[in-house]
Amino acid sequence: MSELQSAKTLVRNYYDALDADPVTAAKAYFAPDAIWRGYHPFHEIHDPVEVAERFWVPLQSSLRRMQRRLDIFLAGENHLESEGVWVASMGHLMGLFDAPWLDIPHTNKIAMLRYSEFHRVEGDRITDTAMFFDIPHLMAQAGLNLFPSQTGAQLIQPGPMTHTGVMFDPQDPEEGRKTLAAIEFMVNDIRDWKGREEQGLEEELPRSWNDDMIWWGPTGIGSTYTIERYIKQHSGPFRDGLADRHFNGHIARIAEGEFGGFFGWPNLTLRPSGGFMGMPATDKLSDMRVIDMYRRSGDKLTENWIFIDLLHFWNQQGVDLLARIPYMRG
Repeated sequence: MSELQSAKTLVRNYYDALDADPVTAAKAYFAPDAIWRGYHPFHEIHDPVEVAERFWVPLQSSLRRMQRRLDIFLAGENHLESEGVWVASMGHLMGLFDAPWLDIPHTNKIAMLRYSEFHRVEGDRITDTAMFFDIPHLMAQAGLNLFPSQTGAQLIQPGPMTHTGVMFDPQDPEEGRKTLAAIEFMVNDIRDWKGREEQGLEEELPRSWNDDMIWWGPTGIGSTYTIERYIKQHSGPFRDGLADRHFNGHIARIAEGEFGGFFGWPNLTLRPSGGFMGMPATDKLSDMRVIDMYRRSGDKLTENWIFIDLLHFWNQQGVDLLARIPYMRG
C-alpha cells in the first residue's frame, strides 16, 4: 500500500513541477533514458527533456494558463510482463486556446484536450510513460472535423458518474482485485474475436457489462450509452469494418478501487474491410494503439473511456490527416 501511495505522491509532485517549468520537471522526475509513448505525430521518445521541449512547452504556449482537470487518478501493481508500480490518470488539459498547436488554428476560447496517461514509477523516478491525447477532439473544438459523420455522439466527455475516480488516498485492495478481475474477464472473453460470429454481441456483452454501460469513445467514433446502442453505434460497425484482427497484448494493466485500465503499443493489428469510420476497404494492416480506462459497478464494467491513436492508424493506411489542416482552414 505504501509503495502505491509513494508513487502517487511522486506523480502529483511532477504535475505541480510541470506547470511551473516542463524542462526542469523532466530532469527532476524522470530517469534520463525514460520511454515516452505519445499520440501521432510524436510517437516514441527516449529523452524526457526532448518530450518537454517538443510536446509540453508548445502545448502550454498554445493552451495558456493550462489546468489539469483530473477525472481518474489511481495506482496499481502491473502483473503483466513489464511489471512494476504504475500510476494512471485521465481527464482534460484545459486552457485558453490562444495560439496554434500542430497548425490547429486557435480560437481564443476555452479548449479541452482529453488525455489519459500511465507512468511507471521506480524509486524516485518515472521510467516509462504512455500518454494519449485526442488531437481530433481538440480540432473539432476549432471547427475542423477530420472524419465523416460519427456513429456515436461528439461530446466534451465527463468523468465517472460517481465522481469517485480521483483516488489520492489508499483504497481497499479487495475492490481493486474485483475491478481487475472484471477487466481481465472482458479481455479474455473477446480475445478470440469469435463472439459476434458465433453467438452475437447481444449475448456476449452482458457477460462483461452492465446494461446501462457508457462507452466514451474518441472523436471520429464518438460516445454511446446502453448495450443496445453500443452494439449499433460502435461494437457492431467495428467488428464488421475491420478484418484480420490480431490482439498484440498490453504493456500495463492495473486497477485500484472501482477503477482500472490498460494500454498496449500496439494493442491490435487490423485491416479495414470497408465502412469503418466511412473509409474504404484496403489490403493494408494497421496497428491500433489504445488506452482504456474503466469503472466497475457490482461485478461488471459500467463505464469505459477510450483513447485510440486514430491519426497513427490511418497514417499507416496512407492517409495523413494532419496534412489536411491547411486545406480545411481555407
